[in-house]
Amino acid sequence: MTFLRFPELEARGLLHAFTLRSVPPLISVDVPQILEEAGLPKNYGIGEQTHGVGVAVVNQGGKGKVIPAVDALITREKNLSLVIRVADCGPVWIHCEKTGAIGLVHSGKKGTEAGVVGATIRRMREEFGSEPSSMLALLGPCIRPPHYEVNFAGEILRQLERENVGKVVDSKLCTASDLTRFYSYRAEKGQTGRHFAVFAG
Repeated sequence: MTFLRFPELEARGLLHAFTLRSVPPLISVDVPQILEEAGLPKNYGIGEQTHGVGVAVVNQGGKGKVIPAVDALITREKNLSLVIRVADCGPVWIHCEKTGAIGLVHSGKKGTEAGVVGATIRRMREEFGSEPSSMLALLGPCIRPPHYEVNFAGEILRQLERENVGKVVDSKLCTASDLTRFYSYRAEKGQTGRHFAVFAG
């Protein structure tokens, strides 16, 4: 199993990973193994992902159960992993240095239009007293023009800036442009696997 990691998150000492293409594709029952191999806590929460703006606060009671009707997960607890699945949609890792709170967002075309990233940041402020100026947000691999006519990656970055996030980082990686490493739902006409993005504070 191979992973992408990002130096900006590593610089803050944040445990994270993004699974790369594999044979056979990883599926949800593989999450415990993914977390173990990536060196993240085995307790985790995973969202149902309905392409909406639902945000869940995850606690130790999650125990790997799917949280219904949410596309974003937030927590301030230690020894707890957040998990999402993507195959063109944008994974966004968020960390507030002031409070130690983290968020992991699944933001595709519909979720971006609905404002799931902003909803996540506002929920982190409400729940934990997090401050956008103290936040780092990183957009991982997702589909981008010219492979997709909608530049939702650009809109995600604009939304983060509008929320006054202190540091916004774009991986600039396009899933549809490198099918040796990535899955692309659009480029592969729906017949594809999923990446798992994982995060722990």
